[in-house]
Amino acid sequence: MNKQFVICGAGIAGLTTAVALHQKGIYPLVFEAAPAISPVGAGLGLAANAIKAFKAIGLDQQVISAGQFLNAMNIYDHHGKMLTRTDSRKISEKYGQDNFCIHRADLHKLLLSQIDPDYIQTHKKLEKPEQSGSSMILNFTDGTSFKTDYLIAADGINSVVRQHLLPEIAPRYAGYTCWRAVIENPLPGYTDAAEYWGPAGRFGLVPLKDHQLYWFCCINATRNNPAMKQMTSQKLLAHFSNYPSEIIQVLEHSANASLIWGDITDLPLLKNYAFGNTVLIGDAAHATTPNMGQGACQAIEDAVVLAQEISKADDPAAAFKAFEKRRMKRTQEIVRNSATLGKVAQWENRMLISIRNGLFSILPEKFNEIQLQKLYNVDFES
Repeated sequence: MNKQFVICGAGIAGLTTAVALHQKGIYPLVFEAAPAISPVGAGLGLAANAIKAFKAIGLDQQVISAGQFLNAMNIYDHHGKMLTRTDSRKISEKYGQDNFCIHRADLHKLLLSQIDPDYIQTHKKLEKPEQSGSSMILNFTDGTSFKTDYLIAADGINSVVRQHLLPEIAPRYAGYTCWRAVIENPLPGYTDAAEYWGPAGRFGLVPLKDHQLYWFCCINATRNNPAMKQMTSQKLLAHFSNYPSEIIQVLEHSANASLIWGDITDLPLLKNYAFGNTVLIGDAAHATTPNMGQGACQAIEDAVVLAQEISKADDPAAAFKAFEKRRMKRTQEIVRNSATLGKVAQWENRMLISIRNGLFSILPEKFNEIQLQKLYNVDFES
């Protein structure tokens, strides 16, 4: 295909798309706003559907070798009583490798290793995309510009491309804020992923490879709350002082850890992902709250599906529309369900918490099975 493609953004969505397209003999340029692509971030959960997507582009075993399989996903109340347990081994036997966690930086490095550095340019912060006939002119803040036939916007929830196309769309605040960190694991033998739900908020523990532990916590707060910005591990320790001992132990071991903080946001549901010779993917199209652990998973799915559609179409714009048709219903259902789950998990009212916990503890296994079947039975056309 003798057409120029550009991917805007070198995150997981953009890099996975570049890898998938390279395998189809299509070599897009990737423009990244940051001055350098350096390992950043915390833990990242990959469910069976994401591993299936990586398998479709031949990277599943490399990804799996770089991360950590977790025996189960457990939800507890703030007293440490188990509400639900999902056996990852049973799920993996049926749907493929599930409940798998990797450091985001390790996944990023793996994806970068699959791409010729000549196709990646850093320090290219997009200022304004402009339509010029049948082409797009990308104007960067460094004063340079680039002309391309087709643009794949993988520039995240605050996408400059989406703001240009849909200026009325803005990220929406979920009502709670979040801290994350990766530390040396102070809980030897801890092999399950876990969340603790209570009136003070949620706390999650996820073991990583090489004796590391990823933890996160979510607290209800106003948007851009100054007190939340100034939180330290010691202040979080005081906030969660009535939670189980493993949380206290983790926060005590986090005194010198670098905390990653941010308000939790998602996007309103868009009416389109495809706009002529431009397509939105990943968080630029369907940013979701992290409650289902599907943000990165859906971006990875996007990459595989988009590469398939581009490779089999004579007209890339038609491929973008075909991508939209295959992806919109699935991704938007996940955005809706994740937002609902987050609201329920963040309840502070003790009566509502009691009702929620009671219902969770008696949910039949069949209910969970139906939800997983919908999520994991994804088909990647060859």
